[in-house]
Amino acid sequence: MCGAALAPVVAVAAVAAGTGRTSTGDLVLPLVAVVAAVAVAAYASVRRRLRAATRTTPGGRAPTVVPLDELDRRARRLLVEADDWVRTSREELGWAAAQLGEDAVRGHADAVEFAAAELAAALRVRRRLDDGEGDTRVLLDEIVARCGAAGRRLDAEAAGFDQTRALERTAREALELAETRFEEVAGRVADADDTLDWLRERYALSAYLPVAGHDEQAKDRLAFATACLHRAGRALEEDETARAVVHLRAAEAAVDQAAVLVTGIARLASALTTAMARLPTALTDTETDLTEAHAQLEAGSARADLRGRIAYGESVVAEVRGEMGAAGVVRDEAASDSGTGGGRTTRADSGGGAAGEGGAGVAEASGRCDPVGALRRIEQVAVGLDRALGRGPGGPRALRRLERALLVARGAVGAAADHVTTHRGVVGCEARTLLAEAERRLREAENTDAPPVPAPAEALADAREADALARGARQLAERDARAYGTPYGEGLWTGGAVLGGILLDAPHPSGGPPGYPGDGGPASYGGPGTRGRRDGGELFRPAQADAPHPEAPRGTGPRPPARTD
Repeated sequence: MCGAALAPVVAVAAVAAGTGRTSTGDLVLPLVAVVAAVAVAAYASVRRRLRAATRTTPGGRAPTVVPLDELDRRARRLLVEADDWVRTSREELGWAAAQLGEDAVRGHADAVEFAAAELAAALRVRRRLDDGEGDTRVLLDEIVARCGAAGRRLDAEAAGFDQTRALERTAREALELAETRFEEVAGRVADADDTLDWLRERYALSAYLPVAGHDEQAKDRLAFATACLHRAGRALEEDETARAVVHLRAAEAAVDQAAVLVTGIARLASALTTAMARLPTALTDTETDLTEAHAQLEAGSARADLRGRIAYGESVVAEVRGEMGAAGVVRDEAASDSGTGGGRTTRADSGGGAAGEGGAGVAEASGRCDPVGALRRIEQVAVGLDRALGRGPGGPRALRRLERALLVARGAVGAAADHVTTHRGVVGCEARTLLAEAERRLREAENTDAPPVPAPAEALADAREADALARGARQLAERDARAYGTPYGEGLWTGGAVLGGILLDAPHPSGGPPGYPGDGGPASYGGPGTRGRRDGGELFRPAQADAPHPEAPRGTGPRPPARTD
């Protein structure tokens, strides 16, 4: 191109030389023309290279840049869906392992763990994004990429998993296993009812609130499972194996969720009992800390906020002791005369009644104490005193604090995980992100057994953060469920299965929204392209139901979930 542009000036120069009439003025215009031509040629060349570098289609169009708000919505949706893929795949994997053995499904388990690792990384990136770290577009692209990798791995494994489990061939054996498991969980529901009654009588509402209603929700899932198991058996009798497998898979998922709900009740009851047993020592340690803080205050070598910290700590100790008295736990009066908290605890009576007549700890009513909440408040006092005294936790008291903080954090994380698991059909991205971070921080807090000595300060901070994150996750999950509304409509017996994400929504034939939630049948092992492969068609629609769900309230009917916000 440059050679062609120089040709005119070379010709002019040659002519001028031949005539002997060259001058500076004769060469100016040709040189200007050459410079302009070179500039135009260079610009055109750059344009061609840019088009070639950005060409993504035969037409040569430049790639479309996805707007950030749309990319963010996509990332949120994929996080929710990927979390569902992993949860559902793990659940069905458990049924396959129970039927075939762990070795038979090891390769399929590896695929699930790969997907879980990608999901965990994506959720950590989401957490960074929510905290304002890093480049937004880069982080969103990473979330989309990791969720995509998780989904592709599960999709690639789904066919092999179906071949291994061979439900169509072993449906009768699988049905027997599901019925056995159903009977086991149904038997535990009666125990869960009794446990909840005991919790209501003994503890404050805040203590058992995380599992309030779990017994009724478990019954709902089991009622759904009952219908599905019955229909699966009838389909097998009629040699409709594919239809039987659809109902069987739905029943398995419902039994799993019922088990999660009743296990949560038993776990909370155990945690509350343990917390109540540890409260006296926690109070003794706190009163010792308060005595040391008073000494620092009198010496004048403490921070200005120490006086307020001491006042707050003393009020918390007094409140907790009053609550313990209401629950039937009192301090030995002789020991309490020392004023430093060296007292021991005794049971006032075996039934958890009043602590004694006329004493300061007389119970006004049974059920006032929330021992887990009390341990949480006591730890807050200890943290405030550490800051005001300019010290870090150490020694045997710090290890006891860590044990108590882990007890509190495990309870909060478990309650949040149970709620997300059994309501994942409507729980959005925010709650799942907080829950994942809470689980990570809890694992960090529990990893304190490395020799020679644990570091309780860091572990305590992780445990407290896990507790706070888990409680936030549960609040967000409950908000999502309230926003969704009741899933029960006239004649609709699948409401709990919709809330739990057991049944999927199928695309409407006309391209619109599904007529009823759960039209797509039960979720299965797999990713986005395979988890809905057992299409229920109209099997779960009201018109096909034998009877409305016995617990279903009559409302305005179901609404499609909006889980990605």
